Amino acid sequence: MTLGNGIRGAAAFALGVSFAASPVAGQDAVKEIEKYRQALVDGNPAELWEARGEGLWKKPAGPKNVSLEKCDLGLGPGVVKGAYAQLPRYFADADRVMDLETRLVHCKMTLQGLTLAEATKQPFGAGNERKSDNEALVAFVTAESKGVKMAVPMSHPKEKEAYAIGEKMFYFRGGPYDFSCATCHASDNTRIRLQDLPNLTKQAGAQLAYTGWPAYRVSQGELRTFQWRLNDCFRQQRFPELKFTSDASIALTAFLARNANGAEFKAPTIKR
Repeated sequence: MTLGNGIRGAAAFALGVSFAASPVAGQDAVKEIEKYRQALVDGNPAELWEARGEGLWKKPAGPKNVSLEKCDLGLGPGVVKGAYAQLPRYFADADRVMDLETRLVHCKMTLQGLTLAEATKQPFGAGNERKSDNEALVAFVTAESKGVKMAVPMSHPKEKEAYAIGEKMFYFRGGPYDFSCATCHASDNTRIRLQDLPNLTKQAGAQLAYTGWPAYRVSQGELRTFQWRLNDCFRQQRFPELKFTSDASIALTAFLARNANGAEFKAPTIKR
């Protein structure tokens, strides 16, 4: 059995359907998965994260006992609606390009008085006993940009620099498998197991991929942010871990987010 046939066979088994080992069978498997996703959309558990995130946004916390309601996400203190559609962007008060998660860490430190270690503690959830406040806050903020078109700016020199670095990172090959982001995401009509791999070198692919994160992962029972998605891609490439809120993570996000400009933001979504 070839590798391709093995993947198609696994897809058929996972769906409980007997398909012939052919390209058509693979397409049918993808269609069935999409039907499954659509059936869950109306009851997306991400709404639970959104509600908890809104509570965290409004709850006084930290040594200063204040909420995050005056956090400036780029459109003014406390303005959440549409803010995510314009991130990452340059923030003069930090003299740095920031994505959403990095900006939330900044606000926790400056407004609430948390230390960097406290503000970046457990960014990703790991079960009911280890829920992540970061993922909940991201769910709340991103949901406020649903239906808003992506409009990531690139007028400041540091925004242009971040984009250029992110582009280089996307094509950089390394690690034990000599992989890059482009290894999986620079071709049309490719798939790994049951997962379609969007071509991020084309506008349509970049728009489809970026506007679908964050997402509730059914297989994990957790809402996952875009920084988690990048971190997991690095893990699969066998690269060193991508540090949370690092300049590298922001640069790669800036490259992908900017390429999604013009698309309607849809997340939080639901994925396998």
